[in-house]
Amino acid sequence: MMRLPSWLSQHLAALRALLVFTVLLGLAYPLAMVAIAKLPGLNDNAAGSLVNGVDGKQVGSRIIGQAFTDADGDPVPKYFQSRPSAAGDGYDPMSTAASNLGPESIEDTLPVPGAVDEEGNPDEGTQSLLTQVCTRSKAVGELEGVDGTRPYCTDDGVGAVLRVYHRDGLTGPVTRAVSVNQACPATPFAATYEGVTVECGKPGEDYSQGVLTPIRGDAPDDPAVPADAVTASASGLDPHISIGYAKLQAPRVARERATDVATITRLIEEHTTGRALGFMGEPGVNVLDLNIALDLQFPARG
Repeated sequence: MMRLPSWLSQHLAALRALLVFTVLLGLAYPLAMVAIAKLPGLNDNAAGSLVNGVDGKQVGSRIIGQAFTDADGDPVPKYFQSRPSAAGDGYDPMSTAASNLGPESIEDTLPVPGAVDEEGNPDEGTQSLLTQVCTRSKAVGELEGVDGTRPYCTDDGVGAVLRVYHRDGLTGPVTRAVSVNQACPATPFAATYEGVTVECGKPGEDYSQGVLTPIRGDAPDDPAVPADAVTASASGLDPHISIGYAKLQAPRVARERATDVATITRLIEEHTTGRALGFMGEPGVNVLDLNIALDLQFPARG
């Protein structure tokens, strides 16, 4: 019996392994998962958990969040608002992701007036996580009629951060202080810092030699606007908001729906889900389900 060359035997073995794993992982495993997804109790999630609105048309998914905004991106007052999303332009299932910004992201890159990118688009700069949180908190506070201030945020909704220059580099008397997140001609959130007049930030200027110094300010330790109203979820697709954020919105929604806050609060409670498996995470409110219930029970005026 003729023995095959070793190189050919190795290639045939590799080919057999490829065929076996293709059948197992490319056919058998996906088909098994599809079959399991058809089991009672799982088939709804596997099909996307699509939800119909009051007119019988599909309006979204119970397991994928969405924004309740108008054509200009402004919140629609008669609806409960979802939390922010970093997935694409917002709640894009094809771009599910977090911002990947962390606690050290506190300094913005200010847009340079007149500057454009390689495609001719105006320079928009980049916002730090701190400024994103401050901006959102200010907007939510204005929408809900509550105090939107937070520690380390300016009154105009950006991170309260200075670049501080010392005479001896990192030590010694302060010689200069710049509010790097407030572009000129903005008025800095602090007039002085250790006896030195605080400057506004000049777009395009390099302040890296200064010491990055966040300023807490006098905002309350427990802000009126909850954390999930100003931060995105890890997936960017979370369909739930906290009970606290839902109750914060209740007065506005009640006013728009011509009913009382107590009635809206009871509706929130009816659409609150418990912790996963009874112990993981926190109770949440499914925003889409809640808004559909509003349309069914309390049609908006106009």
